[in-house]
Amino acid sequence: MDTTHIAEFRCATKLFRSPWSIRSPIPAVRDVELAVPAGQVFALLGPNRAGKSTLVKMLLTICRPTSGTITRFGRPGHDRRTLSRIGYIHESQSLPSYLSARGLLSYYGALTGMTPRKIRCRSDELLERVGLADRSREPISRFSKGMLQRLALAQALLNEPELLVFDEPTEGMDLLARRLVYEAVREQRRRGKSVILVSHALNDVEQLCDRLGVMREGRLVFQGPPSELIRNAQPSAAQTLEDALEPFYELTAT
Repeated sequence: MDTTHIAEFRCATKLFRSPWSIRSPIPAVRDVELAVPAGQVFALLGPNRAGKSTLVKMLLTICRPTSGTITRFGRPGHDRRTLSRIGYIHESQSLPSYLSARGLLSYYGALTGMTPRKIRCRSDELLERVGLADRSREPISRFSKGMLQRLALAQALLNEPELLVFDEPTEGMDLLARRLVYEAVREQRRRGKSVILVSHALNDVEQLCDRLGVMREGRLVFQGPPSELIRNAQPSAAQTLEDALEPFYELTAT
């Protein structure tokens, strides 16, 4: 196993069938070459429809690449056993409303192979941490959006993952939930574990990430430290991450 990279994409390409012509598939990701270092926070940036979420979904086997290869923890992407080592927050959470918060954590814990005792201990710890301990046996249908976001964070942390994948984790979050996400990311790094963060919130990226990748029209057009992106930006007068990213967004029409 290559312990220096938590995930690797080699010529990863994803084409979706066009509703208008089967002969003209829609390219969502094109020939991406990317190695995500272990023990770091890696941010994935780019305009809407640049291919960021599709790249993440291929990593998590939610969809399969049309061509190219993907590895997780040094294992082929089709080896689903490695998925139990990942925690994931989707950009649009959809949790079973008939379950309680504790029931939801029990369900996801069982999916990752945790023992019942470990699930109980981690659930107690995380429900307290996200401020839901006193509501843990209520149906999720009664939860506000902020409570659902905090529960989703608890679910992502439940199995003490080696890799956290956050797709727009702070979108619409209140101050408490945002702070909890920041704490989770920083704790993950302190423990030598990894995070992939997909975000439009540049404040999140500037405060949390070690390296970043920029996507445009399905292609990875930059990868490296934020300081390198700013240093090599055009125009050379760029002084902030937002300045350096502006050309990538302006050149994409979608």
